[in-house]
Amino acid sequence: MNNTALALIGVFAPLSLVSFGGARTIIPDIETQAVSVHGWLTHREFIEMFAISRAAPGPGVTLVTLIGWKAGGWLGALVTSLAIYVPVTLIVIGASVLFRRYDIPPWSERIERAMTPIAIGLILAGVASVLKLMGGTVISYAVVGASTAIMNWRRINPLLLLAGGGAVYAVAYLLT
Repeated sequence: MNNTALALIGVFAPLSLVSFGGARTIIPDIETQAVSVHGWLTHREFIEMFAISRAAPGPGVTLVTLIGWKAGGWLGALVTSLAIYVPVTLIVIGASVLFRRYDIPPWSERIERAMTPIAIGLILAGVASVLKLMGGTVISYAVVGASTAIMNWRRINPLLLLAGGGAVYAVAYLLT
């Protein structure tokens, strides 16, 4: 195994353990490590890979596989995929075995409630990081804030929010 593969494991295995709420929660850390620390990608490449991973079917953590592929070819893609999935999977399997064995649902419910604000904060940090990388404007932050508020207030199809955000940008473009 080469140095790049080992570096990929060293970055993504620990991130796997703190990805409460999914890959969205560790986007700022992924960006820092892949762009600033290791130089596997440029900011532009990161944004493009992030967009591809969001548009592609499947889990959002596809971004990690794309970074691994860019940094180390097929071996890098395989290593990063395993590094992001295996550690957290083993912890979840172990926790589920313990929960079943000791029948402690009140404790598990408390853990879930305690993790909710952490997951929300990490997701918001990921959104802020991506907006910053894209050169987000006041309008983009306002659209994200309004979309978040609407999603929390009412159940609404995200495609309607996407169309509404697009309309806001179209109007802003026409007025400038």
